[in-house]
Amino acid sequence: MRRKLMDEIDWTHRLIGIKGTRGIGKTNFILDFAKSHYGFSKSCLYVNLNNLYFTEHTITEFADEFRKTGGKTLILDQVYKYPGWSEELRYCYDHFEDLQIIFSGSTVMRLREENPHLRGIVHSYKLEGFSFREFLELKTGQSFQSYTLDELLENHEEITKKIVAKVRPLAYFNDYLKFGYYPFYLDNSNYSESLMKSINFILEIDISFLRQIELKYLPRLRKLLFTVAQSAPFQPNVSKLSSDVGTSRATVMNYLYYLRQARLIKLLYDGKEDMQKKPAKVYLHNPNLMYALMRGNIEKNVLHKTFFYNQLGCCTDIVSSDFADFLVNNEKHFFVCEKQQTNLSENKNFIIAKDMIETGSRGVIPLWLFGFLY
Repeated sequence: MRRKLMDEIDWTHRLIGIKGTRGIGKTNFILDFAKSHYGFSKSCLYVNLNNLYFTEHTITEFADEFRKTGGKTLILDQVYKYPGWSEELRYCYDHFEDLQIIFSGSTVMRLREENPHLRGIVHSYKLEGFSFREFLELKTGQSFQSYTLDELLENHEEITKKIVAKVRPLAYFNDYLKFGYYPFYLDNSNYSESLMKSINFILEIDISFLRQIELKYLPRLRKLLFTVAQSAPFQPNVSKLSSDVGTSRATVMNYLYYLRQARLIKLLYDGKEDMQKKPAKVYLHNPNLMYALMRGNIEKNVLHKTFFYNQLGCCTDIVSSDFADFLVNNEKHFFVCEKQQTNLSENKNFIIAKDMIETGSRGVIPLWLFGFLY
């Protein structure tokens, strides 16, 4: 399927980075770009930097030879596996003006803000997991439009009527919460097992390797994730977490930051994001992770709040609210609930995201509709 990000990227830039968590579909995404823009032309080449060829050859010499033989676009997958990748990409950008380089890597990678070699020249984009809208397209073969949050708030009754006329969204919503976020559910394999493998690779390779954490400390990182999963969403007690995990408060804060970068958790702050202060609440990144990591019964309300935060978090400014569950764009307070609270819907600053309704009214909006933002 054609991901929405495909149309949001300015493909004319000479250095483009596609970041995404493991299993999110980065390789297929860049191969789709190559196929749609170049077909079978040899002027575009895909290379995985896991290839042993690059143990004796550099990116720079390979890129130079490629461009001299007619190459125009070089796609480098898993770029962070190559030592010194950012320095060499900078050299290629400065010296090979006739060559475009597109590369993919982990969300834990340092790019614009933290990487001095690429600052000011790389155009970085993040590939998210499937939205509920994209999941519906895959399951039904139908095409659905995405909407901005303002469009949903202003016209949700008309929008839901159009969608419900084509499909019954609630028939697919619970499946999406269980296995719809990561594209590898299409492989017809054991989804939970595949997701657990992906989580372990993220911990063992993406975080430990890129953040240079010694493997002997990996059990602490794994224990912190498990501890978070059993309590999320919760207001973290850093002292207790450090005691449970067996490490310092500063290390716990760093680990939470790394897990957030890796798209395993989300940190909700009282105001502007500040990694130096304790978050107001810690959530798992998406509902699929709840089914993979949590023991016992999963509370529906927690599941639905995680869905809401996940779907809005990638395209809006969302922080903790003193009066509701979330404050979005410093303007609207949102409640995610199972039962309608009519007294709140009278206030224009309060919006209710409600489960198990196909269409809403006034300040009450179907929860599933927030999966149509991308």
